[in-house]
Amino acid sequence: MGRPIELVLASGSPRRRELLSSLGWAFTVLVPSVDESLLPGESPGEAVKRLSREKAETVAKERPGRFVVAADTVVALGNRILGKPCSREEALEMLILLNGRTHSVFTGVTVSSPWGTQTAAERTDVVFRELPEDALRAYAESGEGDDKAGAYAIQGLGALLVDSIRGDYFNVVGLPLCRLSRMLESLGFSVADQWRKTQ
Repeated sequence: MGRPIELVLASGSPRRRELLSSLGWAFTVLVPSVDESLLPGESPGEAVKRLSREKAETVAKERPGRFVVAADTVVALGNRILGKPCSREEALEMLILLNGRTHSVFTGVTVSSPWGTQTAAERTDVVFRELPEDALRAYAESGEGDDKAGAYAIQGLGALLVDSIRGDYFNVVGLPLCRLSRMLESLGFSVADQWRKTQ
């Protein structure tokens, strides 16, 4: 590719910033203003793809010529989508619902670039261990899951909730890095250049 890649993260998520920073990439952050309401009958995979695309398109208009990365993550138990809890009690209700069961984490990723736009969804299945309600309440009261889909964070205290996963761990954190790398590569940003783009 002829000129340097200017990367913009269209997200206010500190987890996504940390994940991109862990790759050593230089990037700027621009948080889009997008209505994240779900549409009636929308599946989890469709929802996260649509929302990530809307976020990327919003930021791409303000930062033309850049590579814009946007993502949206939801937790789903069957077709029931769990967003961010509005209270600690709602967080506890979500944790009780997920307790001892397998749920899915969907992240939609969109990359908008001067050479085109790509959107994809990544799915990871997560198995929670079975815990007594007082343990789940203690986790909910820690506040860690207050701003997280499904009311937990796998990379923090919530690691103790998780028995196993099937799929991409980073997807559960909020940004499937391997999928993102493949999308960037298909838009002309090779893996070799991804490794060279360090701060």
